[in-house]
Amino acid sequence: MFAVIGVVILLIMVFGGFAITGGALGPVMHAIPHEMLIIGGAAIGATVTGNSMHELKAIGAGFAKIFKGPKHNKQDHIDVIILSTRLMKLLRSEGPVAMESHVQDPANSAIFAEFPRLLANKPLIALICDALTLIVVSSSTLEVHAVEEVMDNAMKSHFHEMHEPQHALNTLADGLPALGIVAAVLGIVKTMGSIDKPPSILGAMIGSALVGTFMGVLLAYGIVGPLAGRLKQIIEADEQIFHAVKQVVIASLHGWPQPLVVESARSGLGHAFRPGLSEMLDALRGK
Repeated sequence: MFAVIGVVILLIMVFGGFAITGGALGPVMHAIPHEMLIIGGAAIGATVTGNSMHELKAIGAGFAKIFKGPKHNKQDHIDVIILSTRLMKLLRSEGPVAMESHVQDPANSAIFAEFPRLLANKPLIALICDALTLIVVSSSTLEVHAVEEVMDNAMKSHFHEMHEPQHALNTLADGLPALGIVAAVLGIVKTMGSIDKPPSILGAMIGSALVGTFMGVLLAYGIVGPLAGRLKQIIEADEQIFHAVKQVVIASLHGWPQPLVVESARSGLGHAFRPGLSEMLDALRGK
């Protein structure tokens, strides 16, 4: 929502300011479709050239994410700490055998079934289940630092994929001013082919060419660049829930008392998603 509002404010301020200061919007509006055909077409072509189908789909999903915001809310972060804590408590109290059915088939697990929103996040569930499966098959003989390293590697790979759309948008933003110059140069070439025309016509043609440079810069620094920055914020917010899981698992394997385990996960969350400690402990008690 804020992304839409921001773009609307940008367009009103830029074009409104131009009109208020005496600029004629007519020639600009006339030139924009032609210049955007060149700039937009070149941008799309370059993006297709530089990315596989997987990345192109991810870019589309990234745009949707910009307008939807983070995938998980505060309650989801509370729930993931509760889920991870319950699983680690089950492992500690009843052993690997009791844990095995839950991590091998989370879709049919009574524990996982209590958190359907978390189940929908397949990479998150895979992180939980894969880490705990390693512990189960090793009969809890793995060293804690080994489990932590495996979880770090899994998260690093997943986070790298999550950031691919943002990197693609940054690359596009960096290239748009140059594509605007391409459109402007073509406009100048067209103008030079009509050098025998009256000054009024030549002036309009040159102005139309300059709109290409204007649109390239505006799109880069006013729209695509900020959208890439917003996507980065959202992706980093989505990463926090993975770190919470890791903290619960590793702190539990270290044998820390449950309140300290919970606090290690809770305190690592950003303020937008972080519950109070009392709120978190009450949630664990089912209040």
